[in-house]
Amino acid sequence: MPSSPTVRVSFLFIAIAFGCLLFADMAITATNPWLDLGRFFMGMVTPDFLSIEGLYTAVLRTVAFAFTGVALGSLSGFLLSLVYRFRAVRLFCAFIRAIHELFWALIFLQFFGFHPLTGVLAIAIPYAGIFAKVYSEILDEADPEPRKLLPFGTGIVSAFFFARVPDCWLQLRTYTSYRLECGLRSSAILGFVGLPTMGFYLESAFSQTHYSEAGALLLVFYVLIATIPIWVRPKLLPVYVLSAPFFLGDGMPIVWGNVTRFFTEDIVPSPIRNSEGFGSLMSWFGDLMVHSALPGIWNTLILTQIALVTTGLIALAAFPLISTHFGGPIRRIFGNVFLVVARSTPEYILAYILLQLWGPSMLPAAVALALHNGGIIGHLIGRQSSGIKLRADAPVGLNRYSYELTPRVYRSFLAFLFYRWEIIMRETAILGILGIATLGFYIDSAIQDIRFDRAMILILITAMLNIGIDALSRFIRRKLALQTMPTC
Repeated sequence: MPSSPTVRVSFLFIAIAFGCLLFADMAITATNPWLDLGRFFMGMVTPDFLSIEGLYTAVLRTVAFAFTGVALGSLSGFLLSLVYRFRAVRLFCAFIRAIHELFWALIFLQFFGFHPLTGVLAIAIPYAGIFAKVYSEILDEADPEPRKLLPFGTGIVSAFFFARVPDCWLQLRTYTSYRLECGLRSSAILGFVGLPTMGFYLESAFSQTHYSEAGALLLVFYVLIATIPIWVRPKLLPVYVLSAPFFLGDGMPIVWGNVTRFFTEDIVPSPIRNSEGFGSLMSWFGDLMVHSALPGIWNTLILTQIALVTTGLIALAAFPLISTHFGGPIRRIFGNVFLVVARSTPEYILAYILLQLWGPSMLPAAVALALHNGGIIGHLIGRQSSGIKLRADAPVGLNRYSYELTPRVYRSFLAFLFYRWEIIMRETAILGILGIATLGFYIDSAIQDIRFDRAMILILITAMLNIGIDALSRFIRRKLALQTMPTC
């Protein structure tokens, strides 16, 4: 059975989630939610691939943005990982990865417009921070023995590339491949802010209730994700990376004066910009905190904790679907399909779909976050449980689940869950753009009102909140001696 500290922590988080439910808006407000849901599923089983103009272009640009952004992010992250031991570098990386890709896109849209550079940087910047952290952890775990076999006088750079990197190459490649899958999801949702990726066409199809078109787009996206091992071959990667920038499309010319004005005027708090004095600045900041920041923080924390616990429950319920210790091959095939769909659908897209079907509340967001993250953790734990050897007289059925396998994978399960805590927080904040009153809602409202100074303060608050949750997660994992494993 799991050790006592892990049980106490688990029940503590469950209690917090139940407390959050008292303050959460969990309701279905649509007039005919089940009718709309039925129409959506009918669209999924009767996809209309021919009616979508520009489908080929949308797929091509989704892939192009993903490859360009991930390539730039991985290269920058690798360079940052070499100096990650310095506190300033770690703080910088924590800050840039704490801001969601959509927030970066909203920032760059204000001065780059719908230029390809907006989408590329929106992916590359946060991914650089993520790559730096994970690459550094992988390199730090390299076996020191190969370096001792190098000839005397071998330089530091040569030793690094001929001893450390080869020892870690498989882990580096595996994690980069995983981030490419994430990059495809990030690229797709950039369409919701107007960039010409698949999310743009999906939003258009849903807004016009063309569910067969939406179903076709989702199925194409699932096939794109599921077939990555087939079409992303190591030998073809240089071709993809070098050719991707040529398929990003064209944009309006960048007006560099807008860039200068944004950083020197637009994001400067209005009392400072207008020389109104310290009193006006404090009044402006107090109004921002009371009417935007504090309500946004409160709702973000509530939704995050509910989604975190629900993610855990779904993961524990889902991992037997693909474990070789339960059921037969047919059941595992259907289980794998379910988990592939759950983890391949970005939370933002899933939340958007459920909001259209159920109406505005926290419920669609909580379900979207839990299904996506629960699918990821359930897949990882299911694979891990399949590698456990059971004795010949091991119990079967519910007893096997409760007394044999769950206790053995529970610590790994908690490690994955707490690892994704900060990720769930990032996604919770960004879902506010869809109308849920998290921090993203107030950020988007400020941008729509052309109050970029308020928007930037709220984005900074979001980043600090994510950094705080990440630090708390690492503290809990360390206290419980949980093995931290990257989601590759």
